[in-house]
Amino acid sequence: MQYTADNILVRPAACENDQDLILSISPEQAGWQYISFMARRLAAGQCWSFESGENELVIVNLSGRYAVRSNRGQWSGIGTRRNVFEGAAHALYLPRRSKFTITAEEGGEYAVAWVPTDQDHEPWLIRPEDVSISVRGGDNVSRQINDLLPSGSPVHRLVLVEVYTPSGNWSSYPPHKHDTRIEDGDGNLLEADLEEVYFYKVDRPEGYAYQRVYTDENSPLHRAGRPIDALVRAEDNCAVLVPEGYHPVVSAPGYTTYYLNVLAGSAQTLANQDDPKYTWVKENYGQVDPRLPLY
Repeated sequence: MQYTADNILVRPAACENDQDLILSISPEQAGWQYISFMARRLAAGQCWSFESGENELVIVNLSGRYAVRSNRGQWSGIGTRRNVFEGAAHALYLPRRSKFTITAEEGGEYAVAWVPTDQDHEPWLIRPEDVSISVRGGDNVSRQINDLLPSGSPVHRLVLVEVYTPSGNWSSYPPHKHDTRIEDGDGNLLEADLEEVYFYKVDRPEGYAYQRVYTDENSPLHRAGRPIDALVRAEDNCAVLVPEGYHPVVSAPGYTTYYLNVLAGSAQTLANQDDPKYTWVKENYGQVDPRLPLY
């Protein structure tokens, strides 16, 4: 598959047979092996049923409040925020062969991501108070990170983070990549081979961010004669696919950009390497942006 600006940007699209679907990504559509992703909405009192099959799966509340009934257990009160800018998410992890129904206690939106697995892990409800929140970078590269399913979580492949980038700031910067598994001489993982979805929300409907995805000569796709160099305008409820390569983001002035990162691949980790041309920037930060953390 040749990746271009036309196919790494996924826009929300109405589905005649599924009015609650906001956006959907399949491995076939993305041209990769692991990640499936959906963003969905539910009105109060309405429900949606699904099965994880041979996949581990996670549900992330974007807004609203939900109850989940499943063959793995029952949970209620999932979600305490009116929108993604008011606090960290709840996330419910379910193992393979889970059958469940989500019911909206209060109407809202939620994301669902799943990846193949041959392992069994326990269901796990991550609450906002369990989520580690940090500010990364400095100056106009300051951004807030919410670690929903960080490296070392008791799951097989899924990694999830929420990122907030204030007006005019950059994130995922210096540009970094995770497309080649690299270990040092002691067997420590320096970089993993990961697929990644960026799912965007912007604090005002006309807002946007720009994201560039580009490979270098070390990328498997680059070596195969299918390099990527794409710049896309990501708006509210859009997603950007990162199959390989570096992928920096900048938030338009006047707008705070949120994205939910879903990653999966060769290891349950965020091991990555900076673009060596730009890594020097980290040595020159003066201070952290005082607008962060947001909450």
